[in-house]
Amino acid sequence: MLPTLVEAPPEGGEWTHEVKFDGYRSQLIKRPGGSRIFTRNGFDWTAKYAPLVEAADGLAVASAIIDGEIIVPDPATGLTDFQALRSTIRKTPTGLSS
Repeated sequence: MLPTLVEAPPEGGEWTHEVKFDGYRSQLIKRPGGSRIFTRNGFDWTAKYAPLVEAADGLAVASAIIDGEIIVPDPATGLTDFQALRSTIRKTPTGLSS
């Protein structure tokens, strides 16, 4: 779950690439008993991302692991806003919108 900065992406069909946004890398784990979100260091941030957990619980699958980056886009530019993300998760455990 830790990206590595390189000058150019590797060539060849066996590679996949991922854009690094300005957010928190996380894993959402959906199980029949409910979903949880963990940081790349293993901290349980489920309460900080309650609306995302609620949305995941509504997915039409019994279980899944979704590895990605949680971001807050700037409404004016569509670019990621890291300070808005930090501010949102500090305000209340349910401060994010899904």
